[in-house]
Amino acid sequence: MPFTYILYSEKLNKYYVGACIDMERRLYEHNIGHSKFTSTGIPWIVRYTETFGTLQEAKKRELAIKKMKSRKYIESLFR
Repeated sequence: MPFTYILYSEKLNKYYVGACIDMERRLYEHNIGHSKFTSTGIPWIVRYTETFGTLQEAKKRELAIKKMKSRKYIESLFR
């Protein structure tokens, strides 16, 4: 099932927005340092997810969230 997700790193005090099909696997990859950016913020915790019918829809939502460029907007999603 495709997801758009928001992770949070307390260490960096930053959010990471992404999209994937397997949320459990993707979180694991972020927390073992699979990508350069997320390796600096381990451990990452899931703060928010949205479910979609297709990965294309999930990626479209990911881009919409990123285009907002707003921490307040991101935090409003999980209130």
